[in-house]
This record gives sequence, C-alpha cells and structure tokens, in this order.
Amino acid sequence: MRGKTKAQLLKVLRKLEESKRVTKEKVRPAILRKQQIVQEIRDLLRKYRCVAIISLDGVPTPQYKKIKQELSKYGFIKVYKNSIFLRAAREEGIPNVDELEKYLIGTNAFMFTNMNPYELALLLDKLVAPKYAKPGDIATDDIYVPEGPTGIPPGPMLSVFGKLRIRTQVREGVIWIAKETKVASAGDEISPELASLLRKLDIKPVVVKLKPRVVWEDGNVIPAEQLKVDVDAFRDDLLRAVSIVKEVAIEAALPLPDILPEIIARAYRRAAVLAGEAGFITPETAAEVFRRAVAKALALALQLQQKAPDLGIEVSVQVAPAAPVAAGAPAEEKKEEEEEEEEEKEVSEEEIAEGISSLFG
Repeated sequence: MRGKTKAQLLKVLRKLEESKRVTKEKVRPAILRKQQIVQEIRDLLRKYRCVAIISLDGVPTPQYKKIKQELSKYGFIKVYKNSIFLRAAREEGIPNVDELEKYLIGTNAFMFTNMNPYELALLLDKLVAPKYAKPGDIATDDIYVPEGPTGIPPGPMLSVFGKLRIRTQVREGVIWIAKETKVASAGDEISPELASLLRKLDIKPVVVKLKPRVVWEDGNVIPAEQLKVDVDAFRDDLLRAVSIVKEVAIEAALPLPDILPEIIARAYRRAAVLAGEAGFITPETAAEVFRRAVAKALALALQLQQKAPDLGIEVSVQVAPAAPVAAGAPAEEKKEEEEEEEEEKEVSEEEIAEGISSLFG
C-alpha cells in the first residue's frame, strides 16, 4: 500500500472513530433522560391509584393548558410518549397493562389521581375552555351575536352581515348590530364568513373539553364509554332505594333515630284500629270504638231491610231530614246534595234493637 493511500485510509478511520465517540456522547444523555422519565412515571404509579389516559387529538395548546391548570388541583397531569409510559407500566408490573396498550394511540396526557374514575369523568366533562371557531367546526351550542357596536368600520363587512341575516346600522363611523341575532344552532357547521366575523367580534363559541380514552384504577381498565353516568337517573334510583329501605326498617320496627318517630306513629295508628275492632274502650279509643259500632249497626240494619220481606218482618231505616236548600241554588247542586243525603242514612239505636228483636222473636 502506497504511503498516500495509507494516509488517506488512516484519516478515514480516525474520522469514523471520532464520529462514533461523538454519537455516544450525544446518545448517553438522551438515554439517561429517558430513564429518568420512566422512573418518574413509576413513582407516580406507586403514589396514585388511578390513571386516566386523555386524548389530546385536536385540542389546541392554550385550551389544554387552561384545563390542565384546573386538573392539577386533583392530581398530576403531564404529556408522555406512549412508548415510555408503557415501558414504565410494565417495569412497575401494574395489572392488565397489556389491555391498556390498545388505548395508547395518538397524543395523550396522563392524569394521575386518587379520585374515583366516575367522579373524574364528571370533572372532565365540566371543565371547558372556549376557543375561536374555524371554518368547518361544529357549533357545540347555539351562537348569538349581541346587540350594540362592533367596532368594525362600514365597508365590505356590511355584505357579510347581510349574508348572515344580521340587521345592522351605521353609527358613529362603525357598524352597530341592531338586535341580538342567532347566527348558528348547535350542531351546525361554521362557514368561513361566520368564523371570520366571530373572530372580529371576539366571540369564542366553540367549547373544548378533554376526553378520556380509558381509566385504569387498581388493575381495573374502564373504557370511556363506560364512564358516562346519568346523574339524574342515579339520583332517582338512590332516592327510591332509600325509600324502600326506610319502609322495611319501619315495618321491622328497627329503633333507629331517624325513623323512630314514624315507627311510634304507625304503631299508635294500628293500636287504635285494633282497639276499635276489639271494642276496647279507653278515653283515647272510645270515639273510634263507637264510630265503628254505629257503622256496623247501620250496615246490619240495611242488610235486614233488604231481607225483611223474605223473612216476614218489617224493618225501617229512618233517614235524617234533608237540610234546606237555598233558593236559587243550581239544579246540579241540589241533585248532588240529595245523593249525599241518600248515602248518609242514619238509624237510631231503638230501631236497630227493634228490628233485631222482631227478627229473632
């Protein structure tokens, strides 16, 4: 090998060796950083019992930061690479990590918390951040433009207002909206003209929410569709269950402070009914006993009146005299009073005794 060729070869080898050394120097900090992140995730998995994988697909950064600020009060939230989180979860040995893997798609934030998964889902649904609409966005609610000055000078924008059917006036050198106007309904697609106008009016009509893909809690993997809770229906079911349990407790006479007054009241009512049925007379039960006795006597007298012709005896039931009806009273009221009087027939004790005596000789 000639000297010149050998020198060139050595030069190439030196450059290759130097390149390897530089690459190692660059790679080593990256590896160390990745190891630190993995350890950070493992520490979080030990500290918190619940992890929510939250989709950030289509979520603007400003809105994410605003919602993240609120969520930080309930735990720890951070964006990690899916592969790094999966590695940390496997190294930590959490249960059902393989089932979590299928949800690790797209860009995700990871929320570590000790909240109940369903409580966390309700919280995520409540935390919203508005944003300007872009052409093609879907209105999340009805959109209105308010009455008053817009700050927009008259000119080409007048035709945009007209196209959107917004009544306007020109005052003090600017366009005024004459009346609050609905420009879109929930579910409508926002046109380029409307998106441009709403931005000029500083109206942010689109609501941004963070949506969980899945929640892991103590080994249980709960997909997003199973996290939806109908609070009103759950409240109704709970109230119904409480009512049933309370009724059972009253019937069983459980001496609990909350239901003891109702137990005593129900027991008193039943004792009064029983005393009336048994004819047990005390100052408290006398009225009920006599009321029942009169009612039974009246029922017996009416039965005897129906059977009297067949038995060859005569039983009469005296009806109390009708109350006088005021002159000019409507015919319908008179008829109703007559029907009530017919139902309220009264029999004297002497007539009842006489009827029974004649029946049995």
